[in-house]
Amino acid sequence: MKPRTRLFDFSIIWLSLIGLTLIALWEGLVFAFDIPQWKLPAPSDIGVELLHSKNLLIFHTWVTLQEIIIGFSVALSTGVFLAILISYYRAVGRLVYPIVIASQTIPIIVIAPLLLIWVGYGLTPKIIVVTLVAFFPIVVNTVDGLRSVDLEMINLMRTLGATRWQIFTKIQIPSSLPFLFSGMKVGATLSVIGAVIGEWVGSNAGLGYLTRMSVPLFLTSRSFAAVLILSVLGVGIFLLASLLERALLPWHHRNNKMNLDSKD
Repeated sequence: MKPRTRLFDFSIIWLSLIGLTLIALWEGLVFAFDIPQWKLPAPSDIGVELLHSKNLLIFHTWVTLQEIIIGFSVALSTGVFLAILISYYRAVGRLVYPIVIASQTIPIIVIAPLLLIWVGYGLTPKIIVVTLVAFFPIVVNTVDGLRSVDLEMINLMRTLGATRWQIFTKIQIPSSLPFLFSGMKVGATLSVIGAVIGEWVGSNAGLGYLTRMSVPLFLTSRSFAAVLILSVLGVGIFLLASLLERALLPWHHRNNKMNLDSKD
């Protein structure tokens, strides 16, 4: 077994031990101080709630998951398209890129209530919120990737008679893919937050809605269960994007591994 593999396995074991220790400490403190369940449920109470309300949680999880999948898909397609336009056409870059950056200065929590007025309730306003949240890191990272090509490589292609479009498709786009996946991983995790924000502002379904309705009813265990599922969704989407990156860009993964091994 290689040293790096052993270190990776040890990190997993160490993190698992820390997690189990924190859960045990949480359970012990709730029991020792006799904290009521409505104020702070023990991990065992949250587990019981997950089993007891599984049908309810599955329904609301599916609603939130739809918002995340559709909103992130729209953000990915529009973000990549806009990044290509910004990088390929300088005039578009000068005009649109500052607008994209300036759009992030507006808090999404301010836009979300207006969407209810403009497009009504249902999935549409939540999908728009998810798209707005996940859109920015995808655009910025992809633009940075398209602009990070080695100038010597571009000059070599020009010397060989390559057109601007050939340079863009053969050099810039392939070299920008690692940047794109970095933006995707950030946008994927932010999409979970965007879905919750949309559901908190106005909704009748979803995990964000469930947490908002559970707290006033002192159903704290149910609220914690919904938050736990949201965390699992965020981590799961991030890992899925990482696995997709490793499958589609094996050369990038090998280069990173070689660089890390050379540092050791």
